[in-house]
Amino acid sequence: MSSTHVKKSILIINPNSTASMTATLEPLVTALGFSETDHVFFTAPSGPQSINNDSDAASSAEHCLPHLLPLLDRHDGFLVACYSAHPLVPVLKAQPQIQNARKCVTGIFEASVATSLQLLAPTECFGIVSTGKVWEALLHAAVVAFLGGAGSEAGRKFAGVQTTGLDASQLHNAPAEEVRRRMKEATKRLLRSGDVGSVCLGCAGMAGMGEMVREACVEELGKERGERVRVVDGVQAGVAWLEGAVRSEF
Repeated sequence: MSSTHVKKSILIINPNSTASMTATLEPLVTALGFSETDHVFFTAPSGPQSINNDSDAASSAEHCLPHLLPLLDRHDGFLVACYSAHPLVPVLKAQPQIQNARKCVTGIFEASVATSLQLLAPTECFGIVSTGKVWEALLHAAVVAFLGGAGSEAGRKFAGVQTTGLDASQLHNAPAEEVRRRMKEATKRLLRSGDVGSVCLGCAGMAGMGEMVREACVEELGKERGERVRVVDGVQAGVAWLEGAVRSEF
């Protein structure tokens, strides 16, 4: 395809207003090595500093949307970097500039679930390690809806959600050993729920914490089996999918 090497641009949207959280995403994206694509980062100019429930997500969308609409013509793909069924994903997809130009929009939640399903062996399932307990029910419902209902074949691939009890801000402000302990405990609970072949990091604030999940997998399952479990970062999954989608011109 003649456009394969044309410079593309992906806008990575942090819908909370904490710029330091946006900064933690940049090394994850750089590590993917997509040097022929520009990756532009957006932080909400106002609104919730941390998205800890559905109300925060809705509020963050209201704060972001007026500032995002003028940017839609400037980029080829858009990633909403909040681990939830964030309302910005369907709202952006519905915009005429997105639809008429067949631009691609996804969220880190959707990207990590879709990626996990493709990585699993036939007997395996995937699960999510997230932050506060409120996300157990919210993300469970979001996965069921995304996969087409609890009775779907894909739904039987879902092992559930386990949480650390720490919100996104506390993941970076709490003592490091406390964060590690809680991350590992949540991961081990998830692994005990079935033949888990993929663990999704269920918060953008968990950037760089995959090593803690891997450590828990090895401790719980043994070295050989534990090292086979996939640890999926939604930001990397989302950027990787968008890279392929915008260049394939799906």
